[in-house]
Amino acid sequence: MNKPDSNLRVLDHSILGKIHGRKQINIYVDDKKIPAYQGEPIAAALAAAGIKVFRFTSTKDEPRGIFCAIGRCTDCVMTVNGEPNVRTCVTPVEAGMKIETQKGLGRWQKKI
Repeated sequence: MNKPDSNLRVLDHSILGKIHGRKQINIYVDDKKIPAYQGEPIAAALAAAGIKVFRFTSTKDEPRGIFCAIGRCTDCVMTVNGEPNVRTCVTPVEAGMKIETQKGLGRWQKKI
């Protein structure tokens, strides 16, 4: 993980609105607590925390992160709350969310 860079946090977005006034929450990425703001995309919170690698490809084990940032590609997919292949650039954070760096195609976790 890289050094956090608050300059990467989107503070005022033409569609998503302003982050000012939103509740700060915590999400957990690979068991590490990361601050986020209610409703911002997972990828935005990860970028602000200095996380650039979201998954590794299945054939060559190459790192991938944000590419298109509009939900059209699959470079930003991660396992979120046990569900693999979640596009983090268009999925809003929720308090307590558990996010994992995805290896290959990901694996579904059994829910009890």
